[in-house]
Amino acid sequence: MEGGAYGSGGAGAPFNPIEFIKKPQVIIRLLSTLFAIIVFGCIASRGYDPHAGQFCYLNGDPNACGYGIGIGVIAFLLCIAFLVLDALFEQLSSVQHRKYAVLADISVSGLWCFLWFIGFCYMTNQWAKTPAITKSHIFATARNDVQAALAFSFFSTISWGALTVLAVLRYRKGVSEDFGASDLNNAPTIDQSSNPYASFGGEPDQSYQQAPFSGNTGPPQTTSSEYQPPTY
Repeated sequence: MEGGAYGSGGAGAPFNPIEFIKKPQVIIRLLSTLFAIIVFGCIASRGYDPHAGQFCYLNGDPNACGYGIGIGVIAFLLCIAFLVLDALFEQLSSVQHRKYAVLADISVSGLWCFLWFIGFCYMTNQWAKTPAITKSHIFATARNDVQAALAFSFFSTISWGALTVLAVLRYRKGVSEDFGASDLNNAPTIDQSSNPYASFGGEPDQSYQQAPFSGNTGPPQTTSSEYQPPTY
């Protein structure tokens, strides 16, 4: 990150796609996008029995299948939105706007990490309750897709948790840099004009007056009247 609070010192720099792809939050966000596609794609295409009135293979619970599809689609859209925000982040010159972007990343990433964890536990529990006879009648491809959705919902929990940690680190670094810049700007300055002492090696103070007692090597000064001794 460039200098300045939340990297504001590098605002206005040209967009570099290579450096953008190398950023840790971008890499993890791309993985989160892929995981979300796998989860809702597998459930939507293979999570239902089309011959049994859209029977959900997760113990016949339509809420379990609906939860997986819903959270996956929304996670996909959020990943796209934050990828765009990451690309525009370096162009934001306002420290306050950068701070709001990082706070939004913390909030959304933390919430979706929690929702993915709930979804993984919920769907895994329903799959464990599915009768063995039902599992045996599921096509092998459908069974693999359901298990893949469960696995990648767990991977999504990890990836969104990593995004939360990275966002918190970015926020803490930005706050420390912001405080450092504020302390530097508010530091008191020394007024050299009011300093009665000249700086070392500088010009002597012109207002310094000559000492009242100084040696006088010239001839004695005479007054207008000479001393007259008294007469008795």
